[in-house]
Amino acid sequence: MTTLAPPPAPSREDGPRHRAAPPADGAGSGLAARARRLFTGAPDDPRWARPALWAILVLATALYAWNLSSITGNTFYDAAVYSGTRSWKAFFFGALDAGSFITVDKPPFALWVMGLSARVFGYGTWQLMLPMVAVGVGSVALLHRLVKRDFGPVAATIAALALTLTPITVAITRDTNPDPVLVFLMLLGAAALLKAVRTGRLLPLVWSGVAIGFAFNTKMMQAYVVLPAFFLVYLWAANASLGRRIRNLAVGTVALVVSSAWWMVVVDLIPASSRPYIGGSTDNTVWDLVIGYNGFGRIFGASSSVGSQGNGASFGGEAGLYRLFNEIMGGQISWLIPFAAIALVAGLVLRGRAPRTDARRAALLLWGGWFVFHYLTFALAEGTFHPYYVTAMAPGVAALAGAGGVMLYQAFREGPAAKWSWVLPAAIAASAVWAVVLLQRVSGSGTLYTVAEIVVAALGALSVLGLLAGRFTRRHRLMGVAALAAVVALLAGPAAYSVSAATSSTNGTNPTAGPSTGGGMGGGQRPSGDGGPGGTTGDTNSSGSTASGSTGVPPSGTAPSASGSGTESAESGTDTSRTGGGGGMGGGSQVSSAMITYLKKHQDGATWLVAVATDQTASSIILESGQPVISMGGWSGSDNAMTLAKLKSLVKSGKLRYIVVGDSGQGSSNTEISTWVKKHGTAVSDYSGLYRLDASDVG
Repeated sequence: MTTLAPPPAPSREDGPRHRAAPPADGAGSGLAARARRLFTGAPDDPRWARPALWAILVLATALYAWNLSSITGNTFYDAAVYSGTRSWKAFFFGALDAGSFITVDKPPFALWVMGLSARVFGYGTWQLMLPMVAVGVGSVALLHRLVKRDFGPVAATIAALALTLTPITVAITRDTNPDPVLVFLMLLGAAALLKAVRTGRLLPLVWSGVAIGFAFNTKMMQAYVVLPAFFLVYLWAANASLGRRIRNLAVGTVALVVSSAWWMVVVDLIPASSRPYIGGSTDNTVWDLVIGYNGFGRIFGASSSVGSQGNGASFGGEAGLYRLFNEIMGGQISWLIPFAAIALVAGLVLRGRAPRTDARRAALLLWGGWFVFHYLTFALAEGTFHPYYVTAMAPGVAALAGAGGVMLYQAFREGPAAKWSWVLPAAIAASAVWAVVLLQRVSGSGTLYTVAEIVVAALGALSVLGLLAGRFTRRHRLMGVAALAAVVALLAGPAAYSVSAATSSTNGTNPTAGPSTGGGMGGGQRPSGDGGPGGTTGDTNSSGSTASGSTGVPPSGTAPSASGSGTESAESGTDTSRTGGGGGMGGGSQVSSAMITYLKKHQDGATWLVAVATDQTASSIILESGQPVISMGGWSGSDNAMTLAKLKSLVKSGKLRYIVVGDSGQGSSNTEISTWVKKHGTAVSDYSGLYRLDASDVG
């Protein structure tokens, strides 16, 4: 078996950038020169490179920020951000309510980012979206820089454009879920790691660990999916002796652990009576949340997490290697996966004889590992799984499409062996055919998708034929035009989905791009919630009230005023009803705008406006009323955040006067509370399920 030699050194336009020596007169240094390079690029870059980058960044900004007023954020996180603007304690813990009764089921870093924006500019849609758009565009710029460093401006441009047009990335960046922050931090970690690999120095590796630690404090264990690739790439390719590599990895791991665990350790050391209940946990500790609900529970299912669904099939399809290609997930992420997979394998073969420290192979291993580990995690996870999780995989796919595509093109055009003449056309054909399949699934959904299908089929075929004709006639210009046609063909489908996501209102709890493709709950129907089976929007009856038993929530447009004062609700006189959900503690009872008005009028100095069953109900009331609201059962209604003893204490101290209860229970604690409230409380006759409790009611 022979190993293929790497292709000839890349040309100025295709290969990695080689810095030109600064002019002797110093004209290439200084602030003015740096400012010029910001807009024009490095002296040895082709003239089109920097304008192309700026055009992509403008496109990304337009897609992520278009018509901000129509964006419906995740009400769950919106409420927590709002509460953090009212209380620094709620800000630090990531509490759902300003009274700090219970936290959201994620660590608070993304909430801090949005919360600081809201504290500076006031609370409102664009204030929360500003940092999300910024990190989304920043991720595109950062990926461009990383790919350009090792593979040149052509590869970087393709990678940046592919990431920009990844449909699920557009959808989730137009939202207040934490995933865009997670992706940006992971890319910062990758940038530092690649620098550590090139230089062999310790400090960049430490910064890589710190970046992933902050990512952990954004979305916990999901941040660690890239770690196997990070460790393996550094251990194999770093420019240092084996002993030094091992020592540096040990120090970097310490930095990772410290930056990951500090918030968790601080919170768990604080007495439970002095902090909020940890939402999503079974024992009121962050550690349990890490290893259970947001850890093994996501991989293995409900046995390790409170209230999560068994195999997550209602959101992203059945677990299995085909999941990311199914009717729910395919249009969100899979467009370039065939091309990326072929490019990864071929690229590694092409670098077969390169030295151990070869920067290109190290980068391929990093992006390939990023792609493969994410793919396996998302495809095989049997716990709660939402389509937007896969935005974390998008940088790996995009980088492989750009870097691997350029390597394949170089081998195709200049390789000495005819055996390479089929690889690039085959990769293009595979992804083009798959794109046609995806677009056929939504045929009839609109002219945009029909046009995209025609473009993919026509340009895909022409690009393959043009490449082959150019190869055998040695006409390089024809090959270049055909390669450009391939880029357009392979990005036409994602572009159609991305435009759709940017020009329509986003479902804040489970954002997806493109038209519905059916497939049951989650099959393009945008099911809600990031924590369990609750949160699906119910049908509304003729009066406008949400049907009993559902958990419909209002758009963030009904949030407190954009100034962030939170003193008045957005009361329009319409009856935007919500349900308690969660069984005994508010299950099946409606919470209407009229009830909220009544509660505010009769709050009588209580800390919390009302206690309800679930986070969904509490968050929507918080945003409408501007007042703290207790979620007694967390996301699914089954958290043990409220006990009868705690309820009596809050009532006796005057901190809580109203509670919404239903007719059935989800456990002994809920049933006990519901029974006691109905026995000792005073029913408010105008509002079903609402009870008033006073200190005299507590024996």
